[in-house]
Amino acid sequence: MSTAPQLVVHRDKELMAQAAAARLITRIVDAQASRGSASVVLTGGRNGNGLLAALAAAPARDAVDWSRLDLWWGDERFLPEGDPDRNVTQARAALLDAVPLDPQRVHAMPASDGPHGDDVDAAAAAYAEELAAAAGPENHGPVPAFDVLMLGVGPDTHVASLFPELPAVRETDRTVVGVHGAPKPPPTRVTLTLPAIRAAREVWLLAAGADKAQAAAIALSGAGEVQAPAAGAYGRSRTLWLLDAAAASQLPRGLYPPASA
Repeated sequence: MSTAPQLVVHRDKELMAQAAAARLITRIVDAQASRGSASVVLTGGRNGNGLLAALAAAPARDAVDWSRLDLWWGDERFLPEGDPDRNVTQARAALLDAVPLDPQRVHAMPASDGPHGDDVDAAAAAYAEELAAAAGPENHGPVPAFDVLMLGVGPDTHVASLFPELPAVRETDRTVVGVHGAPKPPPTRVTLTLPAIRAAREVWLLAAGADKAQAAAIALSGAGEVQAPAAGAYGRSRTLWLLDAAAASQLPRGLYPPASA
C-alpha cells in the first residue's frame, strides 16, 4: 500500500545533507534500540554521497552502533571492483572506511570482475538471493524490511537504475534485475526493482539543485511510475522527499508547508 509523500524543503543542498544525515542517525539509533539492529539501503550520486559525507562529519555519528548495521545498495554500476565510478567505492571514501562496520554486513552489489564475470543478469540474481537469505519470516517477502531506503532522483525522474519506460521499471516479480542500455553511462547496471523498494519501512527521495526541479514536480503531481519511476517509489510506513529550495522551485506551494527549514 502506498504512503502519501511527505516533503521537507531545506534552504540549500548543504543544509539538506546535514539535516538528512541527522535524521538518518536518529532512525538507525531508534531501530537498533527497538530491534537490536538496523538496515539501510544507500544511494550513490551527488546527493547520496553528500549525505554520507555529512554523516561522517556529524558528531552524533558515534551514537550509532556501526557493528549492528546492515548496509545494502539500491543500484550499482556494473564495473570492476574498486572502480571510482562504483557507488560502493564512493561510499567507502565518503563514510564507510571511517566507521567500524562489520564487513559481513556490508552487502555490496557484485562487480563486473566478480564471481559472475560480465554476466550482469547472474550478478543481479545473486544479489536477489542474498536479499532473500537476509529476509526473516516477519518480513513477509523476499527482501528484508529495510528501515530506510534512500534514493537519489535523476533529472529524468529515474531512481536507482530504474529509467523511464525501460524494462526494469516494469518488473513486478523479481527484486533485482540487470539493466542493459541505460541512457546514462555506464549502460550496464544492477538495480533493485520497485517491489523491492516498496518493502522498505521508509523510503527517502533526495533531490537538490535546479536540474531536479522538473523531475520533482512531475513525480509529485500524479505521474505514472513507468513514465516517472520516482512516482512509484514509496515506503510501507513513510515516504519522505528531502529537497532543497532549488529542487522544490517548480512544486505547487500547497504541496509543502512554507515553514520548511
